[in-house]
Amino acid sequence: MDECTKAENRRMEIKKVNLKSKLNKFNEYWTPKIVGELNNQFVKLAKFKGNFVMHMHEQEDELFFVVEGKLFIELTEKTLELNPGEFVIIPKGIKHKPYAPEEVSVMLFEPASTLNTGNKENILTVSELDKI
Repeated sequence: MDECTKAENRRMEIKKVNLKSKLNKFNEYWTPKIVGELNNQFVKLAKFKGNFVMHMHEQEDELFFVVEGKLFIELTEKTLELNPGEFVIIPKGIKHKPYAPEEVSVMLFEPASTLNTGNKENILTVSELDKI
């Protein structure tokens, strides 16, 4: 198969993604779901409520985009408050702890190799993500 045919086949598979529809497919907290892939990155949706663990990613930056609700991200020197339509990029090597007093829906952009708990493996670690 030549490169033009491969590119044509990829174009035929192009589908839009409705975030609300995908978010309605699950209720668990802190369990990211893969909804897309690009350039060795996963686009993930997750619902958060309560506290997560302070952690960092040694090799990857991480983007948190708030779809619905309010997300807080505790850093060493300050706490960020993210509202719907806002995002933040946490650079690799920066300790951070997401938390949400109420349910929040978040879209994440991360390299496919990123473990949700970064350098800490515990009960919240999800090593095999579902694709929805």
